[in-house]
Amino acid sequence: MQQSKYDIKCETLSPEHEFYKESYILLEGTIIEVISRLDIIRKYKVAKQCKDPIEHCKARIKSAKSMKKKLMRKNLPVTVESALKEIHDAAGIRVICPFLDDIYWIVNMLKNQHDIKIIKEKDYIHNPKPNGYRSYHMILQVPLHLENRIEMVYCEIQIRTIAMDCWASLEHQLKYKKNISNEKMIINELKRCADEIASTDLNLQTISDMLNEIQY
Repeated sequence: MQQSKYDIKCETLSPEHEFYKESYILLEGTIIEVISRLDIIRKYKVAKQCKDPIEHCKARIKSAKSMKKKLMRKNLPVTVESALKEIHDAAGIRVICPFLDDIYWIVNMLKNQHDIKIIKEKDYIHNPKPNGYRSYHMILQVPLHLENRIEMVYCEIQIRTIAMDCWASLEHQLKYKKNISNEKMIINELKRCADEIASTDLNLQTISDMLNEIQY
């Protein structure tokens, strides 16, 4: 996978590192492990079918500030132990795909990694949220081979198309803006755009399937 396909935000000298302490290495290692596996199955797909299922990946370790807020909101102890055992998205990866079938191909490939446990999955593509949000979410437990033991670490993966990712970026901005005078209109427009994007993704998938049927 080309370097430009990766966006991994892990800083060893940061408030996040101070909060997670040595467990930061576990979270960082989990991200590297999952992305390495994604890279392998991606290369396999490219070699076998000349089709790249991944546009790019983004990864991050949840900020100390966000993690502390989430722990307090759930009435959990604000500790590293709670962050790693009770909260499942301390390590997060977003996989951006060209087409819808790429999403489900990646989901199936991850399910075939027999040492990775699928803890939870939600298909917001077939069952979008009321606001129009679409994506495929998975909570994994990933094995990290340490010096004298195997540590299972939680990781959240969100898999979506390029168009879905653009929409989610706008919706994320709306969440954190205050005093928006035309908020209702923007929410309605976002919902309309989400439905149009879903239709466009389906149309693009159909065109892609038709092109793939052509013999060279």
